[in-house]
Amino acid sequence: MRLGWRTYPLRLREPLRISRSTMPGRDAVQIDLSHDGVTGHGEVVTSVYYGLDLVAILDLLARLRHRVRGYGEPERLLADLPALAAELPAGVLAALDAAVHDLLGRRAGMPVHQWLGRPDFSPAPTAYTIGLVSPEDAAGAARALARRGFQLVKVKCGDAADPARIAAVRAAMPDARLVLDPNGAWTAEQTVRLLDTLRGHRIDAVEQPIAPGTPRRLAWISARTDVPVIADEDAATVAHLDVLVGAVTGINIKIAKCGGIHAAQRIAATARGYGLDLMLGCLVASSLGIAPAVHLTGDARWIDLDGHLLLADDPWTGIGGHDGLLRLTDQPGLGVRAAR
Repeated sequence: MRLGWRTYPLRLREPLRISRSTMPGRDAVQIDLSHDGVTGHGEVVTSVYYGLDLVAILDLLARLRHRVRGYGEPERLLADLPALAAELPAGVLAALDAAVHDLLGRRAGMPVHQWLGRPDFSPAPTAYTIGLVSPEDAAGAARALARRGFQLVKVKCGDAADPARIAAVRAAMPDARLVLDPNGAWTAEQTVRLLDTLRGHRIDAVEQPIAPGTPRRLAWISARTDVPVIADEDAATVAHLDVLVGAVTGINIKIAKCGGIHAAQRIAATARGYGLDLMLGCLVASSLGIAPAVHLTGDARWIDLDGHLLLADDPWTGIGGHDGLLRLTDQPGLGVRAAR
């Protein structure tokens, strides 16, 4: 098997401001995994939060190239991916996992979701993220999203304008589902107080309202509000789920956070066994980087796979979402292709 890669920049239509940072764009690395004339693709993106820069990614891939060459079949590499989790950052592992699944789907002549034993795929409504902008700008963005057909919106929170921003979005989209995401910027007491204040705006869920590391405080919040609480950074692996049972309504699974489709399926199955609902989330990435999660959308109560929609120029295409609905083609593998 052969491993190759190329890099390209991803620039956002406008900088995305959240409580901990403002991001104008990031770099991406396309991974190409080839075997017997078939090539599968995956993508890893740089992330300050997850400690991944371009130099580190390329160094890891250079060291991984020789190791991958020793695998005679992609199925064997797929089986060994859990063992690689101790050596590779989750984002790099997820890209390799995506490339293996893409290769196997292409070789079998079927989409990845069918290769995984999920024969049907229905268009899936995705959220669209409104960042920490003024209430007036948030209202304008919400009206534009409503015209495009979106019925699920994620509103970033974490500053003094939170109540006014949320009210403006609700007024512009009276029937939409609203998910709030402070990215851990609120305290537990502040979360309860704000959710009570916002009761009339029919909040669908709040994601990781407090800084990760104190799941018992998430339980304290859940006991004092009717709004479903979703754990994000507190729910990176299967090992994290035990302490979240009874503390939250759901967990956010991100392919780049957990290490790929293989790991995401294991987390999803364990979470369902615990009675936890699922959210599928993402980092800002191209359609190639978002596609693996789209093949898993049938499991999710909340779908937040809009990373490619925030880009000024997506180098890949094939998963839709521009009208609020993610769609897969019947093409084999991940179902994406180069946009030009």
